[in-house]
Amino acid sequence: MKKFPQFLIVCTGLICVTLLTSWGFLVHRTIHQLAVYKLPEPIAPFFYMNMDKLVAEAGRPDTRRNTDSTEASKHFIDLEPYGKNAANDMPYSFSKAIKKYSKDSLLKYGYVPYHILYMKEKLTKAFKERNKDSILFYATDLAHYIGDANVPLHTSVNYDGQLTDQKGLHSLWESVIPELLILNYNLYNTHQATYLKRPEVAIWNAIRQAHALVPNVLALEKEVSKQFTLETKYRIQMRRGVEVKYYTTAFAKAYAAALKSTVNDQLLASADLIADFWYTAWVDAGKPDLSSITNWNDHSAKQYADELQLYKSNTLIKENKLIAKKAVAKEVE
Repeated sequence: MKKFPQFLIVCTGLICVTLLTSWGFLVHRTIHQLAVYKLPEPIAPFFYMNMDKLVAEAGRPDTRRNTDSTEASKHFIDLEPYGKNAANDMPYSFSKAIKKYSKDSLLKYGYVPYHILYMKEKLTKAFKERNKDSILFYATDLAHYIGDANVPLHTSVNYDGQLTDQKGLHSLWESVIPELLILNYNLYNTHQATYLKRPEVAIWNAIRQAHALVPNVLALEKEVSKQFTLETKYRIQMRRGVEVKYYTTAFAKAYAAALKSTVNDQLLASADLIADFWYTAWVDAGKPDLSSITNWNDHSAKQYADELQLYKSNTLIKENKLIAKKAVAKEVE
């Protein structure tokens, strides 16, 4: 997520640390876990046995922005500065994009689809070397960027509604709403990891899908706002001398209802594409045998099978098996 102006921050009564991260740690962690259940048998055991680490470190690229000045541009792509039809016109190759638009422009307006392809190659190399630590590092970070690419406002120069007097919309859509409503979400679909013959096409299709949602994300907030006064839409507090406007729960829920299943759909699309990229990197590496770096046994197999059934019946949260929810509970404590 990009930085908000320091003189005004709009968020909600939920934990601010959660709101100031792309997709929010809850969703990033959730989609990493869901992606594991979509993998085929040859690699599912490796990812399942390391799922806690994949989930726990899902927010690492966001945290890295605090110390790495080059990190932010890897999380988004503002399409409008590149032309009205940029989502369809931009080159699939990073080198061709640099030649067409200049590296400075890509650094300014973001290059998440290109960085995803770079990270996929790093993961493929890690698989070839059967380097467990490297596989987990690149799989985790790759998944994070794929999640970001599926967030509509990560594809727009109006990334926080700041150009349309809707400041704070970014966190509202990607963090506040799922934090409030994830208990009602469907976390299961029938997608199984698919080999991507052209990963560059897959990621740009995701970018196009996310960007196509931007007009509705903006318009529905305006429409729902007509039902609220400023007093019922926001509550205001002073934090360290800065006026902070918090969305009310009532407004967040009303906006979520207007969006219907959009946020849930993008969450699932993120998990699907993560699984596809993990699987594709493994296949491109020559389908290496990971058994020597996987501590798999009969007990693990039984545990995985049981959990897979909970996933398929959409009862992971009910049975306290969604790692992200348990992590949030610990953070609140």
